[in-house]
Amino acid sequence: MSTDAEDVSKDRRKYEFRKVIEELREYEGSGTQLVTIYIPPDRQISDVVAHITQEHSEASNIKSKQTRTNVQDALTSIKDRLRYYDTYPPENGIVLFSGAVSTGGGQTTMVTRSLESPPEPIQSFRYHCDSDFLTDPLENMLADKGLFGLIVLDRREANVGWLKGKRVEPVKSASSLVPGKQRKGGQSAQRFARLRLEAIDNFYQEVAGMANDLFVPKRHEIDGVLVGGPSPTKDEFLDGDYLHHELADVVVGKFDVSYTDESGLHDLVDSAQDVLADQEVMKDKAEMEEFFEKLHGGKKATYGFEPTRQNLMMGAVDRLLLSEDLRSDVVVYECPDDHEEYEVIDRRHDDPDHTCSDCGSASEKTEREDVIEYLMSIAEQRGTETKFISTDFEKGEQLHDAFGGIAGILRYETGI
Repeated sequence: MSTDAEDVSKDRRKYEFRKVIEELREYEGSGTQLVTIYIPPDRQISDVVAHITQEHSEASNIKSKQTRTNVQDALTSIKDRLRYYDTYPPENGIVLFSGAVSTGGGQTTMVTRSLESPPEPIQSFRYHCDSDFLTDPLENMLADKGLFGLIVLDRREANVGWLKGKRVEPVKSASSLVPGKQRKGGQSAQRFARLRLEAIDNFYQEVAGMANDLFVPKRHEIDGVLVGGPSPTKDEFLDGDYLHHELADVVVGKFDVSYTDESGLHDLVDSAQDVLADQEVMKDKAEMEEFFEKLHGGKKATYGFEPTRQNLMMGAVDRLLLSEDLRSDVVVYECPDDHEEYEVIDRRHDDPDHTCSDCGSASEKTEREDVIEYLMSIAEQRGTETKFISTDFEKGEQLHDAFGGIAGILRYETGI
């Protein structure tokens, strides 16, 4: 499968995951009777079944009959789901949710969901029983991702690693041979100072070598480099042109951090939160800047559901821009004269009555679908790339509020 096709598949899968997570977040249970199980890809299904069997047995000690019954029913439902899997879970693992959720008026209904192959591998087995389903680990996987190189250094030590999404990965470290400021007896101050500067220069070259070896092969994927340490050190390092020029060009910030061991990498990420937040939406900003440029400078932009749908059907859309906060359905209506029309409504609303705009006849609903899934399906068939746009900046908000959360950059002018 091509890279473009893989990206489309990832976008769709992430959106489908996000939809399910939003649904799960709405559920509430009475007491601790909603069960969540995270299963990593290397955990044998038979081990998980044994664990669930043990939990089912221990649940018999729950004093409340209703809670006991609900927990055991949830565990039985999960156990039944696991029968569909062989020795190991699918790639990246699986997450299972089951429990009696409140439907109002003191009534409950049993809900069971399974999410296969999440965006990132599940790291460890986790069994969770509470009044809410545990979705935080999945939400972290779906958070805006980025790949940043991390460097922390002072004149004694240095550490180099990655920030992948929200995960810090230490990779390389080094200790310096830079002598302290006090010289040994018999050395002139001038000679000592020269030796010390040479040792500092050698250490900076060693640190840059580690960073270059790690980051340069990923230079086309990396979103930026963050550098941390005491003020004189990090400034000397960056001003001395030690880094490969392609890395120096993508240094997005330097920050004061107190530690330069592995914990310093985490401190660096904490100190850089504002810069990282800006970086996460930079690509979205670029997409929206191009959209507005096309919109104001010609006819190679489209917005709103119906014009965008028509342009998609023609294969004229290069990139489909969808707001991350779009929560709507498209309802398809057909009248007795076979006129077909579309109406976009809030996902929480019932189907409205519809009158055909061509003949004035009452129309009947023929289908209702999530508008994002509907548009993405057309986009995939026409080779159109889909971009989800954050509302964390002004033009992203405009896409949602002023353009209905739907827009596109065209390959050519269509007049629609």
